[in-house]
Amino acid sequence: MPSAFQFQCHLVLIFLAASKGETRYLEVRDAGEDDPFLLLSEDLKRELSAGQIYRRSLRCIDMLSIEGQFTFTADQPQLHCATFFIGEPEELITIHYDFVNIDCQGGDFLKVFDGWILKGEKFPSSLDHPLTTSQRYVDFCESGNIQRTIRSSQNVAMIFFRIQLPGNGFTVTVKKSSNLFPCNVISQTPSGRFTMVIPHQHRNCSFSIIYPVVIKISDLILGHLNGLFLKKPSASCAGVGDFVELLGGAGLDPSKMFPLADLCHSFHGSAQMKIGCDNTVLRMVSSGKHINRVTFEYHQLDLQETETRKENSIEEFCFPSI
Repeated sequence: MPSAFQFQCHLVLIFLAASKGETRYLEVRDAGEDDPFLLLSEDLKRELSAGQIYRRSLRCIDMLSIEGQFTFTADQPQLHCATFFIGEPEELITIHYDFVNIDCQGGDFLKVFDGWILKGEKFPSSLDHPLTTSQRYVDFCESGNIQRTIRSSQNVAMIFFRIQLPGNGFTVTVKKSSNLFPCNVISQTPSGRFTMVIPHQHRNCSFSIIYPVVIKISDLILGHLNGLFLKKPSASCAGVGDFVELLGGAGLDPSKMFPLADLCHSFHGSAQMKIGCDNTVLRMVSSGKHINRVTFEYHQLDLQETETRKENSIEEFCFPSI
């Protein structure tokens, strides 16, 4: 029986709505019949490869993974709406307001958030983002024409809005740009391969996979000797400036997840872990003294794999939640 978080996130957060009142948090509401995840269709991307600009109307609850121009027009008071944007791991998202007609004085709002929020939990977490929480919000009703273009710091961003008067709305153009050194990433898929590089930067980077997975680290360069430690008081990376940790949990915020294992030292080979949590995160902590790099691959964990332990696997976690 899937958990609440799996229901929310394994459908890639398409059944979301903005919260009540003036709060900036999001809450899950009743599931609708439309499936905005269909926009991830490879056929659609191929059709638009000739330089066409994709245009369509936004739903109150929506998700986009493609560039284009998108318009929302209220046909009735819409109090709890949100649109989630996601790109490939190496992409940043730019949102530009082409046209806005809302009643800020009457209680409408239109806000961009640099990242995603779900039930008060943020990705990237406050510990891993270069901006403070307040700086990650851009409120059109406060900034107006001052800031009509907002670019994300990672491959996800979102807008959430309230529009009470039918006929009012807004139009945005969404574009993507390359990110040479992707840091914080939410994976679009339950399987893949990725190399994270932090080049002499004092920062923390998280790669989030919203599925139970088997994750295999094949290469780790931290400038140290070999070593792999389970997260225990007697064997951890406490005091080490550069390390990778594996986290698991039932929410979106890596800082609120359970630490499962530490990798403190460089190695070439294979370290594999089965993680049955609703959300799995590989997080690299970097002091800025080294060029740190980790290569890993992952695929969704199925029930059959929970019964078979491979020789190079370390302990399994969170399996009661599958």
